[in-house]
Formats: sequence, C-alpha cells, structure tokens
Amino acid sequence: MVDAVTDYAIFHLDPKGFVLSWNAGAHKLKGYEAHEAIGRHFSIFYPQEQLDKGWPEYEIAEATRTGRFEDEGWRIRKDGSRFWANIIITRLIDARGELRGFSKITRDLTDRRRQEELLRGSEERFRLLVEGVQDYAIYMLDPSGYVVSWNAGAEKNKGYTAAEIIGKHVSAFYPEDVAASGRPDEELRSAFKDGRFEDEGWRVRKDGSRFWANVVITSLRDATGRHRGFAKVTRDLTESKRVHLLEDEGRRITTFLAMLGHELRNPLAPISNALVLLEQSAKDSRPLQMARDVIGRQVRQMTRLVDDLLDVGRISNGKIHLEFKLVELGDAIAEAVEAALPAIKGKSQALSVSAEDKVWISGDRARIVQVICNVLNNAAKFTPSGGQIQVRLHCRHRVAELRIKDNGRGIAPKELPRIFDLFSQGEQDAARSLGGLGLGLNLVQQLVALHGGDVSAFSKGVDGEGAEFVIRLPCVEAPAQESELAQAVKNRKTVLVVDDNRDSADTLGMLVEALGYEASVVYDGPAAVELARQKHFATLLLDLGLPGLSGVEVAQRITALVQHPPVFIAVTGYVQAKDRDETLKNGFYAHLSKPVDMAQLGDILERATASLPR
Repeated sequence: MVDAVTDYAIFHLDPKGFVLSWNAGAHKLKGYEAHEAIGRHFSIFYPQEQLDKGWPEYEIAEATRTGRFEDEGWRIRKDGSRFWANIIITRLIDARGELRGFSKITRDLTDRRRQEELLRGSEERFRLLVEGVQDYAIYMLDPSGYVVSWNAGAEKNKGYTAAEIIGKHVSAFYPEDVAASGRPDEELRSAFKDGRFEDEGWRVRKDGSRFWANVVITSLRDATGRHRGFAKVTRDLTESKRVHLLEDEGRRITTFLAMLGHELRNPLAPISNALVLLEQSAKDSRPLQMARDVIGRQVRQMTRLVDDLLDVGRISNGKIHLEFKLVELGDAIAEAVEAALPAIKGKSQALSVSAEDKVWISGDRARIVQVICNVLNNAAKFTPSGGQIQVRLHCRHRVAELRIKDNGRGIAPKELPRIFDLFSQGEQDAARSLGGLGLGLNLVQQLVALHGGDVSAFSKGVDGEGAEFVIRLPCVEAPAQESELAQAVKNRKTVLVVDDNRDSADTLGMLVEALGYEASVVYDGPAAVELARQKHFATLLLDLGLPGLSGVEVAQRITALVQHPPVFIAVTGYVQAKDRDETLKNGFYAHLSKPVDMAQLGDILERATASLPR
C-alpha cells in the first residue's frame, strides 16, 4: 500500500536520519530513484539556508523528544528546484521502548502556498490602494463608532493625523448641534440594520471649518455573521455642490427677480392706499379702522417674506443656530394652527386636527412651529374656499409622523421631484394669483433635516384630491411628569457634581453639602446625562476635560433632553481667558478654576440658585 501511494512521499529513516526505504510518491515528489536515496542522509532534501541553521538535526531531535514533529517550509528536489512541503516525522520504537528510527511523510503544498501568496499580495495591494487614496476619506469604525483606521484621504479631507483621531468617536466630524442630537449614532444604527447608509450634509474639519460631504457607511460582518464594525467613505462635495448651486441659480435668477419685484409690490400697493385713507379720514372713522387692519396684515406678510429670505441665507451658509430642547409636538401643532388660522378662516376652510397624547421630540420649538405653519399656509393657499385641511400626528417605532393633507388642486406629478427646491414654483396662471417666492417648502425641508428628520410630498395632481405632506422626526422619551418637575424645581438646592477624578469629585461634593446643598456625584459624561434625565438638578458643577464626552458636550446633551435644564458651572483646570470665553459662549453661568475657593463656590451657587425661575 505504501509503495503504491503517489501523492505523498513516505519513507523510513534510521535513528541518525539515513534513508532506509523509498516509495513511489517519494520518487515522484523528490525525483530520486530508490537506489539514489536509500543510504543517504535526509538532509539532502533541505535548502542550504536550513542546513546552515542545523534544521534537519533539530527536526530529528524534536521527534525523538516528543514522538512527533510537523513543519512547513521549502525543500529541494533532485534537479535543484524548490517546492513548499508539509512534513511529519514520527518516532518509531520497539517493544522494549528503544528507538528504531523514524517515519517521514512529505506532501507538496506548492500550489496552496502560491494561492496564499497571491491572496496576501492582493490584500497588500488593496491596503496600499486604500491608504494611498487622497480624494476620499476611507476609514473603519469599531461596532461602537470609534475610529480604528485612517487613510491619507481622511487626513487630507478632515485635517486629523491618524494618531490624533484613532480612538475618537465618529461624532467628532459632525457640527455640534447635529452631534448633540444623536444623529451620528442614528446613522450607525441604520447601517447596522440595513447593511448600508448614505447621506449628504455638513461635516466639520479639525480646524472647525465646514464642508459638504457625501457619506457612505457600510456594516461589516465576518464569515460567521458577527458584526465587526463599519467602513465609512466620505467625499468632500463642497466645490461640486457650489458649482451645482451656481449653475442652478443662474437659470433661476431672472425668474426670481421678477417674482421678487412682483411680490414686494403686492403688499406695498395696499399699504400706500391705506396711508392715503388715513390722511383723508377722520380719526375714528370706519375707513381708518379698515386701513389699520390692512396695514397690519400686509406688514406681517412682508415680515414673513423677509424672514424666509434671511433663513434661507443662514441655512445655505450653514450658520443657522437651533436651540434643542424637549418639544411636545401636539403643543407645537396648536401654536402653528393658531398662527395659520387667519389664512384658513379667510377662505372658510374646515380644519381638523388629530394628535396622539404627548409625542415628544428634541428640537427647536420655534423652528418646528415654523415648519408646521409653512405647510399649513401652503395647504390653505392651494385649497379653494370651503375646502378641507386635515392634520394627523402619531408616533410609531420611535418616529413621529405628522401628516397634513388638503383637498385642493394638488401638485402635478412632474413638479413633485423639485417641489422642495429653492425658489421652485408649481404652474400658476399668468396673473400669479397665488403668489409666493418658493421659499417655504425649501425651508421646511432644510429645517426638518437639521432636526434629523425628513419630509415628503404626495399628490396625484388631480383637482379636488389635493396633496399630502408627511413630516417624520425622531421621537424621544417623555420627560418626568410635570408634577414631579414642579416639585423638583421647588427644591432649588440640588447640585450634580461631574468629574472623572474621583477624589476631586467626592471632595467637591462634600464641600457642596457643607454649604447646605444636596449633592450627587458621577464620574463621566454619559452617567451625568442619564442621571440629569432621570432627576431634576438646579445646578451642575461640571469638569470640562471629561473622557468620551467633554463637559461642553454633556451640557449640550442635557439641554436637548431635559425640559428644565439646570444652571451649568464649569469647574476646571483650564483657566485661560479663551477657556472662560468658550464656556460662557456655550451657555455656562460661571467658570471656576481648580482648586475651588469655598467662599467663591458658595457665592456662585447662591447667585445661580437665585437666577432660577420662581
């Protein structure tokens, strides 16, 4: 059987390593005839570099000591050619336990070795390719969103070196308000759920400058299905976006200027006429009262147009500032309805509102009201007198869905793809009887996106079936019951101390209690955010140099999640003037340097407590 095997070289060695037998596989693999190999030392099969190291003798010694030796490496055929071999040497002993020699089995793995080398070469080329790409930031995140690799394009695109950014959370690349809203983690969850996530939006470089980015996040899993992290590819589209906008604006500028002149003259004409009536009428006459009403309505219209223009400019430049706090959407709808009611009543339209109890989001209340009001005004404008407008709100799977539907003339299907474009207008009659600058819906889309949501429009373009706008925003957990909050506000001496230095945190907590306050102590940012969400505190003494979340980031997140945010006081070793300016700019009440003077601390806490609303 051994003699017939041709895929393996099987032969015996005596105790000193000389060949005693030789099978057909050995002849095929090594090229020696039996009489050429038998009697010779097995070291003839080894390349010179292994002979210089005494490797054959080592293999015999290990097989003698352990009973078996296995290895892979280069071996030599009779013609001098090399092959990659797997070898197994087995110790042979007789019944008395004396060494009789060794069996040696050799297998040619050259083809497998070649494939492994090709694979390694391919992987190395791919690594060099990724690391050499400069137009795209290509890097990996671990399952929690922390950077674990960084290519040359990422350094060029974002300004960080690998040493500066590896180990930091991906939220470092987002504007502060977007990072505070939890948007980066939402994107990772979407990629984990769907396998891939793509987005475009503002991102931030190391120096604080913003750029418009296309981002693709891919969830990575190994052969067993285990989640290993994410691949993220970011491309700077600032220039292409600017070129696209310029080209687009060039096509629209003539139309826009004509609309602007038309729209600004419309309110100015009745104002001018009303002023003439004021000059010619008695003080308490009916025409005077009517003129006052006309002036009021038209001035409000002009104000709204100017405000919309300003908001569009701020958003386009990435300079709009949002104050994120807990917002109950039902209350925001009620406020928007109140603002839009004059336009709706003016056309005798029927409005019905249906909202689930207490749907909460994190956002800027004034901007959310502006969004809803813009859509309601749009519905009223394009719905005939006596028409119907429906507002429906519900929260499903932690997403608030607000639907505003009318039974007006609807939107032509060809207009739907660009209904949210800046200065976009649907088809109108020659007199432009419905007016408008085409700003409202663009503002709606931009503001909703800044809140981490999206807005869609649906219509068949059939007169009488109208249009429906669907606004989707991420829900958040409801705050503590108002009665509990009211009780907590009454206790104006609750203080939360946050410092990652435990000794510093504990001793500061004791100082606070010695001053007559109730102190709670935590040692990291996430714990502070969670505790502040669960329990109301009047004041937070907050270290700035916290790991993970900085003190400023902790304050921003608490402000976004808590209905009645506490007074924030920085307690830090950063004492330069720019550090103080930074904390005050971010809404901190005071900036105390370590170590804290007890008298100064008592004075600051007393004044901070007095500043709280009664």
